[in-house]
Amino acid sequence: MKAVLYKKYGGPEVLRLEEIARPVPKDDEVLIMVRAASINSRDSRLLHANPFFIRFMVGGFLAPKIQILGIDAAGIVEAAGANVRQFKPGDAVFGSLFRYQGRAFAEYACAAENEILLKPEAISYEQAAAAPLAAMTALVGLRDKGHIQPGQKVLIQGASGGVGTFAVMIAKSYGTEVTGVCSPRSLDLVRTVGADHVLDYTREDFNSSGQQYDLILAVNGDHPISDYLRALKPDGAYVVAGGSMRQLSQAMMKKRSSSGSSQKIDTVSLVASISDLHFVKELLETGKLVPVIDGCYPLERTAEAFQYYEDVHPRGKVVITVGK
Repeated sequence: MKAVLYKKYGGPEVLRLEEIARPVPKDDEVLIMVRAASINSRDSRLLHANPFFIRFMVGGFLAPKIQILGIDAAGIVEAAGANVRQFKPGDAVFGSLFRYQGRAFAEYACAAENEILLKPEAISYEQAAAAPLAAMTALVGLRDKGHIQPGQKVLIQGASGGVGTFAVMIAKSYGTEVTGVCSPRSLDLVRTVGADHVLDYTREDFNSSGQQYDLILAVNGDHPISDYLRALKPDGAYVVAGGSMRQLSQAMMKKRSSSGSSQKIDTVSLVASISDLHFVKELLETGKLVPVIDGCYPLERTAEAFQYYEDVHPRGKVVITVGK
């Protein structure tokens, strides 16, 4: 099969399309003929080994242990292991392939039975591949860490990216009033996905208006933590989902030192669960989630897709199409 490999850490230029052996599923796995996969910030961090400690966690110190990126996939079951009961060859499925830290940027990939679901019939493979990790990250940040409630005022910093667009839609599904912060070119998009108010961060500072929020989800934001806390109600929740190491470190340190404060501070450390994927699937089926796709690239142009992802800060997700 064809797969995109990275045999050393670096930028998109180290990605190479190569011919390798097709994987063989274990007894509790299925082999998926991949139709689409999407790029997440996780993939970019692994590619660059940035931050450095990634090498010790999942990457390998001198060179990548797993040489195929791509954690989100959608495709067709090609074969099922002996113990698989929920899926059969021909089923259209989607999910996040956490068991192997990805390997979706390839013509075939293995997935554990308990990390995929049947794809909603009404959406495309590209839309299905765009959803899992970003939507679950937004869901965990808002529901589990932010304890979102109907009627709250919610601020989404970085509302036009992969996680951000899903966060706006999920927050609206809970019946909240959502303010999205984004760049000038994304204002209309963020309104389209449901934000009640949209702020252009080049012209408006969210903490200068005096407005305070019940919940702030910072996705790739780069303000000092003090700015967010000034815009947070005394009993509000501030949650960091991605972004710079400085922002993550500030949030973690502040969380440890704020035990006496009624403001809640937390970070999203996602452990994907099939129940969360079920929740996302339901929102996809009801139309409350509509994945935003900035662009689709064929497998052989994966390096170009990564370059675009890193240079442009795409609106929504960048998707890799396979076998078309």
